[in-house]
This record gives sequence, C-alpha cells and structure tokens, in this order.
Amino acid sequence: MHPPAEAVGRDSTDATDEEFDTWRALQRATDKKRADIIADIVGHPQGAPSVEELDYMNPPLSSDAIRRHLNTLQDAGVVRVREFEPGNRLRNFPYQFFELTDNARELFDQNGLFPEAAWQRQYEAVEKTSRIRDVETMPRPDG
Repeated sequence: MHPPAEAVGRDSTDATDEEFDTWRALQRATDKKRADIIADIVGHPQGAPSVEELDYMNPPLSSDAIRRHLNTLQDAGVVRVREFEPGNRLRNFPYQFFELTDNARELFDQNGLFPEAAWQRQYEAVEKTSRIRDVETMPRPDG
C-alpha cells in the first residue's frame, strides 16, 4: 500500500529524477490493460479520472483490477493519486483521482506514447451516462 499524501488536495509526489526508473515505467505502462488505463487518464477532460470513470471506460476490468493496475503504475512512478481531505469530500462522489506524473508525461512525450490530443478525441467519442458525465465534470483536488 501507499502512504497517504498530506495536503488539502492531497497528492502523492513524483519520484525524484534519480528514483524514476524509465525502463521499469515503460515496462509497466506498456502492458495492454495498463496502457488502456493510461490512455483514459491522458484522454480525460481533466487529466485525472476516478476509479469509477476508469471502470466505465474499461468494462472488461473490475474496479478491483483497475485499482491493482493503478497501484502498479503508482509504484513505477507513472501515476499519482490526488484526493480530497475527508472533510472536503462530496457525498456519493469519488474522492480519489489519478493523473500522470511529470516524469511519466515527459517519458511518454520523448517516446511518442500516449499523445494527448489523440486520446482526448477518443475519450470524448465514448458515449457516457449522466452519472459519468457528472463525475467527469466535478472539481478535482488541487495538485
């Protein structure tokens, strides 16, 4: 498990450049299921979807499987968690959101992986329920 982050819009910090293992990050990110999750993170209008949104976009995966993949990506320094403090949570809405780390975005850009414009068009083309649209547009914790 990961230690909780500390601030109001809490987020786990990027690994330092010395700690970020590009080879490990690429290995973890190019697994088909994890690559699909990353594509949805990149394509998300706010760049920080919740597990609920990722679950909707990846019907073959359970929410538990998505969480396991997110943990793997977090361990590799590819994604970080942003979450609301307990007192700032909206009832019946997610409180955790996942975004790419700066190191991962730079690595993907250098290697032509996960181009934002293409994945944003793909994400927008998916028909969504009103619940998913509501979650998609809700505020995110400060990063």
